[in-house]
Amino acid sequence: MESQMGKPTEGYEQIIKSVLESGAAETAQSWMDAILAENGRVPLIFERMAERPEVLVSHLLYKTSVLKTSTLEPKYVELISIAVSSALRCNHCTDYHVQAAIRKGATKDEILEAILIAGLTSQSTVLADAYRTYAESIEECTACAMKIPGEDQ
Repeated sequence: MESQMGKPTEGYEQIIKSVLESGAAETAQSWMDAILAENGRVPLIFERMAERPEVLVSHLLYKTSVLKTSTLEPKYVELISIAVSSALRCNHCTDYHVQAAIRKGATKDEILEAILIAGLTSQSTVLADAYRTYAESIEECTACAMKIPGEDQ
C-alpha cells in the first residue's frame, strides 16, 4: 500500500479493504514506516498507540478522513496545528508541527504569526472565562446578600 504522510493514497474504501486484508498490526506498522519516511520521526502518541494497533489504525483512519476531504493546503493545516498545539501547551506537538510546516513551505513569519494568534486567542479565552465566572459570582453574592468589597449597596 503506497502512503503519503502515513495515509494511503487510494480512495477511502480501498483503505478499509487494505486494512481488512492486511490486519491491524501490519497496517499500523506500514503507516508508521510511511510517517517516519515522510517526517523523519514518528510522534510519540503514534508510537504508544501502535502498541495497540487497532487504536492507531482507528486514529489514523479518522485523521485520513479529515485530511483527505480537507480543502485546505497542507501548509495551512500545519499552521493551524501549530496554533492549536501552542494554545494547548503541547510543546512536543508544537515542535512536530513546526517542522512539518517548514517541510510544507511555511515561512518563519507565518509560523510566528500562527503562534501569536494562538496566544491572543488563548488570552482572550482566559479573560472571557474569568469575566463570566466573576459576573456569576457577583450575582450569587448579591443574591445571598454578601457585601462585595468596594461595592456600594
